[in-house]
Amino acid sequence: MSDSAIVVLGPGGLEVAKRINDALPGAALHGLAARVDDATVPFVEVSFDHVGSHLRKLFAEGVPIIGICAAGVLVRAIAPVLRDKAVEPAVIAVAEDGSAVVPLLGGHRGANRLARDIAAVLGVAPAITTAGDVRFGVALDEPPPGWHLANAGDAREFTAALLAGATVRLDGEAPWLTASDLPFAEAAELTIVATDRSIRGGKRTLVYHPQTLAVGLGCERGAAPEEMVALIRETLKDAGLAEAAVAAVVSIEVKSDEAAVLEAAASLGVPARFFDPATLERETPRLANPSDAVFRAVGSHGVAEAAALAAAGAGGELVVPKRKSRRCTCAVARGAGIIDASRVGRARGTLAVVGIGPGNEAWRTPEAAAALAAATDIVGYRLYLDLLGPEAHGKRRHAYELGEERARVRDALDLAAGGRSVALVSSGDAGIYAMASLVFELLEAPEDAAWGRVAIAVVPGISAMQAAAARIGAPLGHDFCAVSLSDLLTPWPVIERRLKAAAEGDFVVALYNPASTRRRHQLARAAEILLAHRADDTPVVLARNLGREGEQVRVVSLIDLTPEMADMLTLVIVGSSATRRVARGAKGADGVWVYTPRGYGAGAAAAEPKDAA
Repeated sequence: MSDSAIVVLGPGGLEVAKRINDALPGAALHGLAARVDDATVPFVEVSFDHVGSHLRKLFAEGVPIIGICAAGVLVRAIAPVLRDKAVEPAVIAVAEDGSAVVPLLGGHRGANRLARDIAAVLGVAPAITTAGDVRFGVALDEPPPGWHLANAGDAREFTAALLAGATVRLDGEAPWLTASDLPFAEAAELTIVATDRSIRGGKRTLVYHPQTLAVGLGCERGAAPEEMVALIRETLKDAGLAEAAVAAVVSIEVKSDEAAVLEAAASLGVPARFFDPATLERETPRLANPSDAVFRAVGSHGVAEAAALAAAGAGGELVVPKRKSRRCTCAVARGAGIIDASRVGRARGTLAVVGIGPGNEAWRTPEAAAALAAATDIVGYRLYLDLLGPEAHGKRRHAYELGEERARVRDALDLAAGGRSVALVSSGDAGIYAMASLVFELLEAPEDAAWGRVAIAVVPGISAMQAAAARIGAPLGHDFCAVSLSDLLTPWPVIERRLKAAAEGDFVVALYNPASTRRRHQLARAAEILLAHRADDTPVVLARNLGREGEQVRVVSLIDLTPEMADMLTLVIVGSSATRRVARGAKGADGVWVYTPRGYGAGAAAAEPKDAA
């Protein structure tokens, strides 16, 4: 899912939309297909047919909407789904000529800030109407990135007091506040405190915590996450520091798969970032507790202290030296300013092995779409990457040809080990005759130890046999199996043995890789083996280019099946002795549906199989 959707309803808004799109990383351009689509305008990433339903879908998914249209269009479309303003996404109307930028919804959930950013790009003033923003040029309940309002529940009453004429004093440094029009005074009725210390606020005191702290962590392999979390919280509490002032938890790269570190980050709601030993070793002069033993073990004289200082930067300081529990260590450093975690060390790399289905976007699961959206890099066979269409936009593409499967997986693992978020793309289901098994094969004896620290997820997709079955009816309605006829990796005698077992067991059989330009005899031999155990008129489904242009689905009898009917883009399903044809008029695959009854009782009597030849 993109960070925001720029919705264009006509060609008149394209120039403004392009200017906004260029200035907002992560935004995606959505165009009304009847007037603006990706075929006529290359930078349109998503086409849609119905304005109202598309806008409501985006809103329901929490996607900020920037509509290049009249405000009324957005209001009428979204009004039926308005529920809770506390969770609604930003909705902004922008005039087609760029003369007006109006935040309509989610003013204190990013809309006002986003409107200001867009207005700055277009050189106009945003039409912000929320009272605090209008009067003071700042939303007290929406601090900028890197800041946390400790007592958000008091912000409304606090703002009301300011609007009624109260003055305010600032304790601490907060440039975003001093640059506003707040009525500051030394002898003030209200107070704003900016601090990384843990203090309580109230109705007349707002407390903001700048994320200036980095928590460095070390631990034994397999340390309990509960022990780590308890150590961090005790350390911060004893030092009087606020958890909300922590920007990141940091450690050495060999700990990037350590559950104690990862769960500690999750418990604080901050990223976990990691450094290589050389970076940590450069912090040795600033360590309070350098250790030769640690150096011998990991290549740096410290882990917790060194990582905290590396994250805090050259102007940072160690505010809590290393503390120990039974199996964990913790240290805290303070940066000279806000710590941007995205620029500290690197994240734990992720690899999603994604099945994209047969190729049709409608057959792609939401989980697969989310994995692709989250990826910085996509790796795969060139044709499969092309099938992704808009979902590949903005990603680093690493395209390979057929036969380069191992190179694909190595590249994906290397990228992920380097801290990237990688999607390794397979057609169909990633775990069925696809890339997932090769990933784990290479992980079993990794060429690089860093591969083992990558977070890996396998994202299922609709397999070719499922898609083919759906197109023709329900041929997989009873027991079935799948056999690949490619003998590139499996000896042909093994494949023959499996075919004979499937034939004798009376399984419906899905045949993958049935024929290629060089392999012609395998499909003929498979038909011969299956004919020995079932009737000549057994239905055979041939499905080619499923979900893509040129899709073909037809049904023949087993006796008529020949290698010329199939290629590597074809999935063949051979029915069991119970599989049936059902007439469906003149349309479709030879005018029939194909199904296999759920049982072999009286209502689905099976023909007697032939004696083996």
